[in-house]
Amino acid sequence: MRLKSVLVILLISISATSCSLYNKLVYRIDVPQGNYLQAEQVAQLQNGMTPEQVQYLLGTPMLTDPYSSYTWYYVYLQQKGYEDPEQYTLTVNFNQKGTVSDFNLDRPLPQQQDADIKPLELEDNKSWWQSMKDFFSFS
Repeated sequence: MRLKSVLVILLISISATSCSLYNKLVYRIDVPQGNYLQAEQVAQLQNGMTPEQVQYLLGTPMLTDPYSSYTWYYVYLQQKGYEDPEQYTLTVNFNQKGTVSDFNLDRPLPQQQDADIKPLELEDNKSWWQSMKDFFSFS
């Protein structure tokens, strides 16, 4: 009887803790959405640019103001694995002449984004046999 109750408690505790660990075991990819904004591109944006120049530099805006075509919104949303999503919004305002009068980035962009994949450098001086021996050695 006592063994059954210990096993039941053990089974319940393992199943309860496994639910919290399950989310960390499943791999989640990085999900970029919207207009991919880079700090170098936003730095090239200047007052007096035409809509064609802005579109060539930044791409098609995510949305335009439905009440006036003088405001463009570039929205970039990045969610990395289990981290909270980060949203960057660039607002570009045009004047009556059709040139950029003002632009505003709601928060600064990271200087270099993690999209750049760096190659893994391998040690070529060891044979595969030596690598396996080193891997399985206990000292």
